[in-house]
Amino acid sequence: MAGRTGAGRSGNLGSAIVNALLLYGINIWPGWQVLPFLTADMARVLDLVNASLIAGIVVNVVCVVIRSRALLALGNLVVMGIGVAAILRLWDVFPFDFGTAWSGWPVLVRVFLVLGIVGSIIGGIAELVNLFRALAGLEPRAR
Repeated sequence: MAGRTGAGRSGNLGSAIVNALLLYGINIWPGWQVLPFLTADMARVLDLVNASLIAGIVVNVVCVVIRSRALLALGNLVVMGIGVAAILRLWDVFPFDFGTAWSGWPVLVRVFLVLGIVGSIIGGIAELVNLFRALAGLEPRAR
């Protein structure tokens, strides 16, 4: 179990670093504006995208310091909830313009948005199970 704890902490730290880099890349350099397929409407989505990334950073850093399966599950549920809100806003605003490129891009992007929502719902159910198991004091199953 000790090796697993170290691996979990490095995974949490790695996730926090990746989220921080994404936050920096989207908002500072090079910025989301450099992507030619994003419209100015992306600014209407950015608050939820940023909130999701910031929540991910906070949860992962806290879980590096405090090792608790229940806390990690609860944090992951919060991050997934904000992430689903961001995906739903992306669906609603749809800040994408593919110009004269392949006409299937909008449909493909919507399929990926649906997959993100479905994956988040499945992940949320798994995290609820993890939360209840942790609160009940049940150990995770060996893999």
